[in-house]
Amino acid sequence: MRKEVYDIMKFWAEKGVDGFRLDAFQFAAKDTTFPAIDDDLEKNFIQYYAMQDGLHTYLKEMNEEVFSKYDVMSVSEGAGRNFDDAHKLVDADRNELNMAYAFEGVDIAKSDGYELSTLKEVFSKWDKEFAEDGWLSIFLANHDQARLVSRFGNDSPEFRAPSAKLLNTFILSMRGTPYCYYGDELGMTNIGFDTIEEYQDIAAINGYKKVVNQGGDIDAYLKDLKFSSRDNGRTPMQWDDSDKANFTSGKPWLPVNENYTEINVALEETDPNSVLNHFKALTKLRKEHDVLVYGGYKIIAKEHPTIYAYTRTLGNEKIAVLLNFSTDTATMSIPDNWNLGAEWINNLEPISVSNKQVELLPYQAVIITLK
Repeated sequence: MRKEVYDIMKFWAEKGVDGFRLDAFQFAAKDTTFPAIDDDLEKNFIQYYAMQDGLHTYLKEMNEEVFSKYDVMSVSEGAGRNFDDAHKLVDADRNELNMAYAFEGVDIAKSDGYELSTLKEVFSKWDKEFAEDGWLSIFLANHDQARLVSRFGNDSPEFRAPSAKLLNTFILSMRGTPYCYYGDELGMTNIGFDTIEEYQDIAAINGYKKVVNQGGDIDAYLKDLKFSSRDNGRTPMQWDDSDKANFTSGKPWLPVNENYTEINVALEETDPNSVLNHFKALTKLRKEHDVLVYGGYKIIAKEHPTIYAYTRTLGNEKIAVLLNFSTDTATMSIPDNWNLGAEWINNLEPISVSNKQVELLPYQAVIITLK
């Protein structure tokens, strides 16, 4: 079977694909003795089933048969149970994978909100752990999550665009390889189904049946599902304002979000201040400046309740990233050794600085040089 898999991979590699994502691969090796497990399996299944004996043998073989022979990248869904597992998957001398997804960050957002301090802590500790060896994946959304701006930002009409730009600024200014999920470059939002009949996701449907069978709070379940269901992130791509957002002439698997006439590619391409054009500017910046890719990361004002600030440094080049995760204007003291230079990108108006205090508007995101 493994040889057949390698043959399939070689087929696509020879056609010129850029790489391979190994779905749920931390579970590819099995403990065939089927040992007894505790009752908390549903909560801690990764501890029981991930990274079993034989997995690294399979990956080394795959590397030898495929990855080492083609100009392709490789990433595994899942980074194991701990930092040691993650390093064994991705460190260069292991000859296994280029990188792996670590899910701790993407799971922070909850229907009742999340603490910015937790976001800072998670991404800072993962960066520190891989500062010298290995390589990270940076992401906040994927096909198994609800929409980025609805979970981590603010999808209200007033703040949707600036908070979507802020989140994209974060993803594209951190060390590691950024993963951006389709539609997030537009600021697409949750569709927000009200009834279980509207969902297609089997996990949502089975979860509903479980709540019903156990006599649970159905309204609370549906409220959480409206926020967190991955069906939110699987609605059709919004290309323009024509019928079904020009995604299909048939009936799509899930309905198009009703806001497609206001959020779509055609409209945003013509608006210089759109989420899409801001995203394009960010990707251009990242391609032009290695400091945004390889530069060292250092968190600033760690205890600030609403501002996430950090520096990236590579050689003599140093920049600061300032992100206000709030619906209110926020101020932050500038470190004494900071001399602010040119703004590389800003999702709102130029920042205001007075008496060593920088003021950021709601959901303002700025990348600025330090002299």
